[in-house]
Amino acid sequence: MLTNYVYKLRPNVSQSEKMDNWVDLLRSHYNWCLNDRITQYNHQFIQGDYCDIRTRAVACPITCFVSKNGATGEPWKDGKLDKEGNLKNPRRSAGDIQITSLPMLKQARPWYAEIDSTVLQQNVKRLDVAYKNFFEGRGFPQFKNRSNFTSFTYTVGTKVQGNKIYLPKIGWMRFHNSRLIPDGFTIKAITVRKRQDGWYISVRIEDTNVPNYISRPLAEVEKVIGCDLGITKLVHLSDGYQIDNPKFSTNRKTRHLLKVRQRRIGRRVKGSKNRKKAAKKVGRLHKRIGDKRLAYQWYVANKIVSRNVDAIGLEDLNVAGMLRRCQVKVDEKTGRFLKNGQSRKKGLNRSISDASWSELTSKIEYLAEKQYKVVIKVNPKHSSQECRNCGHTDKLNRDRERFICVSCGHMSHADLGAAKTIRDRALSLVRGDSAKPADNTSKSSEGTVKRLKNRKETSARPLGKRVEPGNLSNQDIKTAMS
Repeated sequence: MLTNYVYKLRPNVSQSEKMDNWVDLLRSHYNWCLNDRITQYNHQFIQGDYCDIRTRAVACPITCFVSKNGATGEPWKDGKLDKEGNLKNPRRSAGDIQITSLPMLKQARPWYAEIDSTVLQQNVKRLDVAYKNFFEGRGFPQFKNRSNFTSFTYTVGTKVQGNKIYLPKIGWMRFHNSRLIPDGFTIKAITVRKRQDGWYISVRIEDTNVPNYISRPLAEVEKVIGCDLGITKLVHLSDGYQIDNPKFSTNRKTRHLLKVRQRRIGRRVKGSKNRKKAAKKVGRLHKRIGDKRLAYQWYVANKIVSRNVDAIGLEDLNVAGMLRRCQVKVDEKTGRFLKNGQSRKKGLNRSISDASWSELTSKIEYLAEKQYKVVIKVNPKHSSQECRNCGHTDKLNRDRERFICVSCGHMSHADLGAAKTIRDRALSLVRGDSAKPADNTSKSSEGTVKRLKNRKETSARPLGKRVEPGNLSNQDIKTAMS
């Protein structure tokens, strides 16, 4: 079983300066290795294969365009043979070649010798992981700058004694031992990371005697709860409870404070110490917002997973697609840009990013696996527009949080009805039925019944600002589940 614990370091001034210097050097080394691989690929793509690959002979620098110390230099390693006399590793990858050339790097640039060897090796492997992600369909590796390269990793040589930790070539330093490492777990790797308020370490520990978490098979699922993610309320549950959305970064007070502090950065002279101080304050504010959101998401995920159910139905949302910009509209006659609704969608994008649905979903999946429960992702299409009474689907059925079917007149809370629909679709997946919603969307026409905006709603409950048909305003999860 593998798991990670995070602690905050307490380095002295010299140790902090050394780690800052290491991060700068490792960032330069990472960018150099990436540029070397890109250069070698372009050379091979234009002028053909590397001559050593065909002839397995040392190439002359005059006739060959590739350096022997490059990403494709000396790809053949004849040192290791198996019992039958064949080569174990007849062809090395670019990462292996760059790791092998690290001793020459230390001789040419002695300041790299001050960095631990395993840290330099993990820096190259970090680039290998970036290329692996690219080949699996993600983005191409990018050059790093000071904002997105702030960490390095140890694999061997580290020690932990109480509230002190030893990092090779840095020394012993204190850390806040807020969580004891269980007995029997061994340290596999330690990642040192710089954040806005100091240095942190992420300790990866492993115990082979402890089995990994096992998910519950679908055949054992009997009770399912549906979750509908939103902005007004963060989560709507199919049993009628709602979870508040604090809006940590989009509330009025935080937006004003962030605007003031960002304005102070623009008024400072570029490159001055006062500008750096102002930027640090903005960074601390963003970190405080992120820490609040992280703690609240763990609280919400724990509340949802701890309910007496066997499975949890979630929406399979494409959050990246929801945050994508609107398509550009151009006037065919004049060639000028027309309004496409992006200015209005900007506020919605901020609210979606603040809610962080993807992170919340991953936390629910993690806790559900620990508690032997299943997370079922279903298609959320038309979940809040489908009538629970007659099955009619129309976008006119919904008016913000109110749901009034234009076909049968059924009234309910739109998001709570969507949560129940998600629950039913998850149950149909468990039973082996089709989970796709019925495509009975009716297009608006002259004969279609349309609900006017000024229509008077009839309900047994009085209408008010927070009291709407089907809105359980006084049943909040904080009070109902406490």
